[in-house]
Amino acid sequence: MFFSQAGARPRMWEASPSEHKKWVEVFKTCDEENKGYLSREDFKVAVVMLFGYKPSKIEADAVMSSVDLNTSGILLKEFLDIVRKKKEAQLYWNEIRHIFTAFDRHYRGYLTLEDFKKAFKQVAPKLSERIILEVFRFFKK
Repeated sequence: MFFSQAGARPRMWEASPSEHKKWVEVFKTCDEENKGYLSREDFKVAVVMLFGYKPSKIEADAVMSSVDLNTSGILLKEFLDIVRKKKEAQLYWNEIRHIFTAFDRHYRGYLTLEDFKKAFKQVAPKLSERIILEVFRFFKK
């Protein structure tokens, strides 16, 4: 699937019931004192458990800055929304990586004009070469 520049956003994605249950369990596990929210450190542990990496200070700051000032941390509803958005972004970038790999037939890590032309001839054989060249030049900037 191709995305226009204006519409290059991850699609809305819904977690399966089992995945949703797992997220709730991770929240409860990380909320060791049953506070009803995750502190900054709790959140970091939850991200490690779900995504396999420790969030950067910038990512943790961004999440914590969005927390309601009346609470001391991330409530379950907010946590589920954050996790869903992260999962959407992860799926989106996996799709982009998959498309790029299909175009990069020689595994060079970049696309030549010839790679681009061959790919478009397969997926859109009636597309004019002029359009393909314009698209290539646009992305090369």
